[in-house]
Parts: sequence; structure tokens; C-alpha cells
Amino acid sequence: MPLSVGEAPSYPLAQYLEQSNTPHSQLIYGCMGLGGGWNNNSVSGADVKQAQAVIETCLAHNIRTFDHADIYTFGKAEIAFGRVLAEQPHLRAQMSIQSKCGIRFADALGGKRYDLSPEWVTQSVDSILTRLQIEHIDVLLLHRPDPLLDVAALAQALMQLHQQGKIGHIGVSNMHVAQIAQLQAALTIPLVANQIELSLGHTGLINSAIEPEQPHAGMAEYAQTHGLQIQAWGALFQGQFTRAIDANTSTNTQHTINLINSLANKYGVSQEAIMLSFLTRLPMQIQPIIGSTNLARIADCAQVYQVRLSRCDWYALLESSRAQEIP
Repeated sequence: MPLSVGEAPSYPLAQYLEQSNTPHSQLIYGCMGLGGGWNNNSVSGADVKQAQAVIETCLAHNIRTFDHADIYTFGKAEIAFGRVLAEQPHLRAQMSIQSKCGIRFADALGGKRYDLSPEWVTQSVDSILTRLQIEHIDVLLLHRPDPLLDVAALAQALMQLHQQGKIGHIGVSNMHVAQIAQLQAALTIPLVANQIELSLGHTGLINSAIEPEQPHAGMAEYAQTHGLQIQAWGALFQGQFTRAIDANTSTNTQHTINLINSLANKYGVSQEAIMLSFLTRLPMQIQPIIGSTNLARIADCAQVYQVRLSRCDWYALLESSRAQEIP
């Protein structure tokens, strides 16, 4: 059954957020679809209403963690979300908010680039807080690895932001074990999360436990040993396993879709819940990220709280999605 308000799920990040009595949830809502799209239009009243409807639907279904990035719809996702919070400030106490920085689009200074310099990260945090109209980000994630990273300088800037109360916790996104370990060695507080692509259709993290030469080798073990939360972006595989079968659907994909439908009937939940439960069944307690602005689909995703796949059903999904026999 869904977790009641105040009930503590067992995923690693929960323990950090509970120290500050911050509401949280294993399911995360990714806010990339808010703000009116990837264009230069201003945030409209309709965009704010959409954000409000999404927030209220999420909270009603015990989805209390919201994931932003400073680049989402060119900053408009945070602006729309921030206007909702400004109009209804009581909502802030019902959620945890995380945001990411470190990706820069082409501008007058140059082309698209990654930037984890102390100056840019500090400026980004201030801008995020302004757009969201809040004084504190519960978790700041570094969006992409930066080959020009000065680890010591970045760590100093992050610790200063933490001491100033602008960020509560620090995490990363799309980093491998060695990069995480290097940054962690320079910090005096623990890194709490790594956000990577992970779904039934993108099983690199899982495959690495079976075939150690795979990408993300050692990540699952590192996460469990160090209490690092794995957050899964792309958790629904862009809907490829929940859409209707047509003439363009491959035989392998058809098999996986049919299996998901069968399991949805067996467990009495939605297709989305089966896909998400494939992730939450993992021992490191994945936090799946969803991003649909369809309110009914958000509710369907929340049914993941009602199901735990059997070992046999979980492996059947893995083998089907890999389209090959498990070695």
C-alpha cells in the first residue's frame, strides 16, 4: 500500500532528509516538462496552472520529491514551479526539492559546455533559488562530469554553499565510481545521490552485476556500501514498453510489452507501476524519476507503492528486455 505521510521508506536518501524533517518519497517527479516548452516564450498563467495541477496530483499520491535542473525549458520549469510556491507557500513544507547545475548552453562566450567551476556553480545556485522563490535547496546535484574540474576548488565552493544554508545536501548525476570517490574525498559531508539513466530498457547498472565489463561497473556495490542513493532518470524508457503495439513494433519489444501487460493484470496495477517496480525491487532501493504531465499517468505511476515483484517475475522482465538469455 502507499506509504502514509511521515512513514519512512528504506531508501538511502531518506535518512539524510529525515534529519531535517524534510518530506520525501521514493518516487520522484522530474520537472523537465513544466514551464511551457523549450522555447523563448515567457511563462504564462496556463503554465503556472499546469505546474500547480502536477504538484497537487503528486502530493495527493505521496510523490513528495521534485527534481529540477537550471536548464529545464531554459529555466522556465523552475520559474513556473516557483510561482506556484509563491502563491501557495504552504506547499513548500510538503515536499523536498532538488535541482541540478553544470550544463551551459551556447551563449556569447562560447558553445555548449559543462561547467563545474566554483564561480558557475555558486552563480547557478543563486539563480535556482531566485527562480524557485525559495531560500534553500534540499539537494543540489552536479548535472554532468566536467573534464576541466578542479575538485578541490569545487569542494570548497560546495561546502560554503552548504554552510550558508543554500543547499542541504550534495549529489551528482551521470558520474562513475571513480569520479564520485574523487569528489567525496575532497568533501567533509557525504555525497547522497547519483542520478543515472536506468530503466527496464536501459539496464547498464544491472548488467554490470552480471557482466563486470559493462558501464557502471561497481556502481551498485559502491552505492550500497556508502549509502549513495541511485536515482533513475528515463525510468519509463520514454514509454516504449507502455505504448500500443503496431506494425513498427519489433518482435522483442512486443514480447516485453505483452509480459508487462500480463504482470500488470497479475498484480492488479498499471503497466507503469510494473516498469517502476522493476527498479524499486533492486536492493539499493532505486528512486525512479517520472516526468509525465498527464495527471492520470502520474496516478498510474504511484501504484508502484502497491507492488513488489517476485524474483521470478523480475528476472523474466530482465531477460525479456535484454532480448537474450541471462548468462
